[in-house]
Amino acid sequence: MITLVLLGVLALAVFGCVCVVWAERGGPRWVRVVAAVTVGLGKLLDSSRKRARSSSGNNSSDE
Repeated sequence: MITLVLLGVLALAVFGCVCVVWAERGGPRWVRVVAAVTVGLGKLLDSSRKRARSSSGNNSSDE
């Protein structure tokens, strides 16, 4: 069961990435919406990861 959930998440991530590339090339409106949601979620996850890392006391940067 967990395998199916992970495969579903992987499929959604791949679909989102495909939509981002397609939107950059001028895809239809729904593709641009999916791409915007994908990019927004990526930024949200990145900022939450950075906040979690800074609050854990580890102030070293990997950038």
